[in-house]
Amino acid sequence: MSYFRITLVRSAIGLPLRTTGVLKALGLKKRMATVFHPVTPDVAGQIMKVKELVTVREVDRALTKEEVHLQRKPDVGYYVEKRGLEIFQEKTSS
Repeated sequence: MSYFRITLVRSAIGLPLRTTGVLKALGLKKRMATVFHPVTPDVAGQIMKVKELVTVREVDRALTKEEVHLQRKPDVGYYVEKRGLEIFQEKTSS
């Protein structure tokens, strides 16, 4: 069974109540929140109502909250290739 991975990327502030109601029905409350729903015509219709506000991908299985968090977590930003003492010893020995 496949699932829709739906992420709210734009805020619904200032939009009609009908639009905010669709987001609420999908379970999207905050920006960058992600929910998973099975692929059905009902859910597809709800997505079409708010297509400007969300991003949608079809996935094989629904991920847990921890798995979604780990996917969004950035890399550490740097990698230690050599320690300073090792570099100093290489320079002095050559």
